[in-house]
Amino acid sequence: MSNRMWGGRFSSGPDAVMEEINASIGFDKKLYAQDIRGSKAHAAMLAAQGIIAADDAEKIAAGLDTILSEIESGTFEFKRSLEDIHMNVESRLAELIGPAAGRLHTARSRNDQVAVDIKLWVRDTLDHIDGQIADLMTALAERAAEHAGTVMPGFTHLQSAQPVTFGHHMLAYVEMLARDRGRMRDARARLNECPLGAAALAGTSFPIDRHRTAAALGFDRPTANSLDSVADRDFALEALSAASIAAMHLSRLAEEIVIWTSAQFRFVKLSDKFTTGSSIMPQKRNPDAAELVRAKTGRIVGSLNALTMIMKGLPLTYSKDMQEDKEQIFDGLESLSLALAAMTGMIRDLQPDPAVLKAAAGSGYATATDLADWLVRRLGIPFREAHHVTGRIVALASSREVGLDQVTLAEMQAIHAGITDEVYSVLTVERSVVSRTSFGGTAPDNVAREAAGWLARLRGDGAR
Repeated sequence: MSNRMWGGRFSSGPDAVMEEINASIGFDKKLYAQDIRGSKAHAAMLAAQGIIAADDAEKIAAGLDTILSEIESGTFEFKRSLEDIHMNVESRLAELIGPAAGRLHTARSRNDQVAVDIKLWVRDTLDHIDGQIADLMTALAERAAEHAGTVMPGFTHLQSAQPVTFGHHMLAYVEMLARDRGRMRDARARLNECPLGAAALAGTSFPIDRHRTAAALGFDRPTANSLDSVADRDFALEALSAASIAAMHLSRLAEEIVIWTSAQFRFVKLSDKFTTGSSIMPQKRNPDAAELVRAKTGRIVGSLNALTMIMKGLPLTYSKDMQEDKEQIFDGLESLSLALAAMTGMIRDLQPDPAVLKAAAGSGYATATDLADWLVRRLGIPFREAHHVTGRIVALASSREVGLDQVTLAEMQAIHAGITDEVYSVLTVERSVVSRTSFGGTAPDNVAREAAGWLARLRGDGAR
């Protein structure tokens, strides 16, 4: 390889090892559309400002359109010797239009060029992820509406705690994802400043119009400080941070699907679309899609950690270390996108088993809190005393290996004389969930109303 792109400063090519460590075209070719979009906006601005001739700008735009078509059709030859996407595009442009191609890089550096490319890519990807989160929220809210009254056990410490409804459980994840969507939108809003025109680090002496290029590329404004413009990767860190939290939420749901589909739980079933078999055990149906979503979380958080470590010791402004940002950004956000698609498919595919869920909801003395609440309401005793009385009744039921509703009235009255047969009205799981009418509670009417509200907002593409 020669250093022909660099002009007269270098007289020989780099060592093979240098070429190996320095080249980024293997991964940054993913930025081709953003690179061409930024170059077209830059050329148009240069012509509007009289910095290059209008004829040259037209040739540049036409040549860039040809390159875009070549890349998208698969006929473009990416050359490792040209290091990166920027040089590959510029070299091909020179082949297509001749000397006019050399005017494109006027008042621009690869430093601000790559900064605008990666911002555009992150912004495009966040927009796509926003739609994916909305799709998953819709799938969850639809299942919530279908199962607003389907009773299931609610857990703490993975032990039966109190009955809830399957719909209420689905809506919990809708709330988490709504926060994830908000974080993604906040990150997008903060990144929407254009670094193009900051040049290498100090700006340029050419009379450029940065507001024009910012507007042409859909940014709100140009970045205000040329040093920060090329040194900043906060926007990527923030996007990966939001992605990591979202992935953690997906992982929690994936873990529940893994548990729920097990032979020991049998709460839900997944079809063959999202399960695989065993190479040796013909009876197995493994929830591999859920397990892989769970595993993607480590990969996404790893991307955040890696980029943080890349950036943590860099003096202003640009250092070659920052070339390592792209693989982390690409892998982290694309992994989240894939996990969202897989989870949306699973939520639409899974089939809850109401009978199994109801039976499980009644196990583990899940209506004990309802008994304690009844003692407070009907007998007027302090909750701590009611808690103690209920604990003794639970202990009695446990010793006899029966449910609370099978403890006789006489046995209960032996523990507290004020108990009447009305107590049995609160000891079923159905009555338990119906009674939870407080705002945000699991009462089926609450769940149905909340699910309908979410679906109306999501189908209207509104945020909460």
